[in-house]
Amino acid sequence: MARALTHPDLVLRPFPERAERASGWLDRTADGLLARTLGQAQAWWLRSAPRHRPLLQAVHEQAPPAQALSDAELRQRLAALRPVLRREGFAPGPTAQAFALLREASGRTLGRRHFDTQMMGAWGLLQGRLVEMATGEGKTLTAALAATTAALAGHPVHVITVNDYLAQRDADTMAPLFRFAGLDVGAVVQDLSPAQRRAAYAQPITYCTNKDLAFDYLRDRVALGERHGPLHRQLQRLGGQGGDELIQRGLHFAIVDEADSVFIDEARTPLILSATVPGDDMAERCEQALALAHALQPNEHYRLDAAMHFVQLTPAGIERVAEFAEGLGGVWTSRRGREEIVRQALSALHLFRLDEHYVIVEGKVQIVDESTGRVLPDRSWERGLHQMIETKEGCELTGERRTLSRITYQRLFRRYLVLSGMTGTAREVAPELRAVYGLSVVPIPLHKPSLRTVAAPRAFATLDEKWQAVAEEVRRVAREEGRPVLIGTRSVKASEAISAVLRGLGLPHALLNAKQDRDEAEIVAQAGQPGRITVATNMAGRGTDILLPPEVLARGGLHVILTEYHETQRVDRQLFGRCARQGDPGSCAALVSLEDDLFTTHAPWATQAARWRLASGQALSPRAIDTLRRVAQAHAQRLHAQVRLHTFKQDQQLDQLLSFSGSTP
Repeated sequence: MARALTHPDLVLRPFPERAERASGWLDRTADGLLARTLGQAQAWWLRSAPRHRPLLQAVHEQAPPAQALSDAELRQRLAALRPVLRREGFAPGPTAQAFALLREASGRTLGRRHFDTQMMGAWGLLQGRLVEMATGEGKTLTAALAATTAALAGHPVHVITVNDYLAQRDADTMAPLFRFAGLDVGAVVQDLSPAQRRAAYAQPITYCTNKDLAFDYLRDRVALGERHGPLHRQLQRLGGQGGDELIQRGLHFAIVDEADSVFIDEARTPLILSATVPGDDMAERCEQALALAHALQPNEHYRLDAAMHFVQLTPAGIERVAEFAEGLGGVWTSRRGREEIVRQALSALHLFRLDEHYVIVEGKVQIVDESTGRVLPDRSWERGLHQMIETKEGCELTGERRTLSRITYQRLFRRYLVLSGMTGTAREVAPELRAVYGLSVVPIPLHKPSLRTVAAPRAFATLDEKWQAVAEEVRRVAREEGRPVLIGTRSVKASEAISAVLRGLGLPHALLNAKQDRDEAEIVAQAGQPGRITVATNMAGRGTDILLPPEVLARGGLHVILTEYHETQRVDRQLFGRCARQGDPGSCAALVSLEDDLFTTHAPWATQAARWRLASGQALSPRAIDTLRRVAQAHAQRLHAQVRLHTFKQDQQLDQLLSFSGSTP
């Protein structure tokens, strides 16, 4: 049963959240082993028919009486259920009653009634689980059912999505259901004032993005200032002082959509709230450091680790930097400072690439989220790296930033009293989700059997060969068969490369990447029309349905082409999940190159062996391609897990260090 509002781990700062517990290596090891050994058995138990049958049976038994109620009577029944849910929590009896009433209300207000699988998913969310539902199975409606039930029980609910569009869309779409149940809903998106944000968080149900949530939380920590310490919190409560200047009102109940993206992919980097500080010599420092970096030689003066995004100066490089710094002032007089700025310059030159890690929009460097392919407006790299890249690209320098507060997603979400989530791809990272967030993964069966056809993967020696093969497949499927095609790429650069090839062959298409993301919803919605060709980074499609007309379904549905494996198979599965949704037909294929970054960075020796095989005139079998993919993705995921663990530990240590003085980290 989900925990009640009065929770033993609850602390007030001055709003409710779970007290942070220090987890030692033994705790983490035990959690990881528990997830591996019991995870499958627990998931089976939670999704098995005997477990859900009483709940679903009770819902169906109460459906006819609910249908017979007038709107006013239905509202009265929902209102009468509130104290029962508050008293008994999410026990099967009151939960089944709530589901039956809300299912009927949803049919009347939204024109959609929840499937059994969606009610199973909502039940898992109320139990504080991470629900794995395949793409297209209706996670939005599932979340609304759980959020409404939790809000009726008195929990302030945060439904957390990956972008502003989805947050506003889902809040607006589900608002009629919420209002019918006597609940208001708010949406926190960019450009809202603090007062507007505070009002949105004050609603029983609030839709927001993970980044808005995190930065609003950090702003509240800065607003608390020295009162953030435990002693100050106690004194504040005893003195009757409130937190009227705060934006949020606590971390009660969270439903995180696309949870694997938030909990795993975006957990490698801490969230940092910063302010601009004067730095008149920043431009000169960056120019000097870049000039020196251009003169340094790889292996002799520095070593690069592309997989870890890390630069190390060699002894010869350290000596060369010291020689360069002679006679210079400022940061160059400090050994640590000058070596740091040169490492940043080398990183800017060799590790961060235009149209892959960032784009230039209206003369400004804007970061591209590697996991979603979207631009992150108003975000910047820390410790002078952003200004170094701006200097490299000839852009106007932004001010140097000073950290005001920081937190990782691991530490933030562990503070919710009840944490739950949804995604289509979680099983690969189930042990880490259990060990870090205490979340068990619960797979939900498909509402209808999948009709997806998966072609054998093909690999080519060069990028040019790959793009030509992709273009030929697009021509065959879109022109000869009249089916829509979605081409998935990993970067802006790759999307523009295949776009150029298609233009050269006279194949009209829509292009969707971080540079052209304003019409994302419309482009994705039109991607299912007959013969339609859409090129997109992996930003396309999370949360937006590709609607297929009857003639497309008759021809075989949407065809998806993956042009480069991602560093995690989860993202590959998400792309393939764009086709064959909810029992529709569809197909997918992977056409990759041995020059793709995944292979060259994470499996160079195996990739070289594959090149020799192709050079000798032998084709790579599907099994060999799959093995190469598995090796490369396993190496990438090991490195990323190490980075996440290091980031988590570093954030904990910094917070503990500064908490002695009551300062905000």
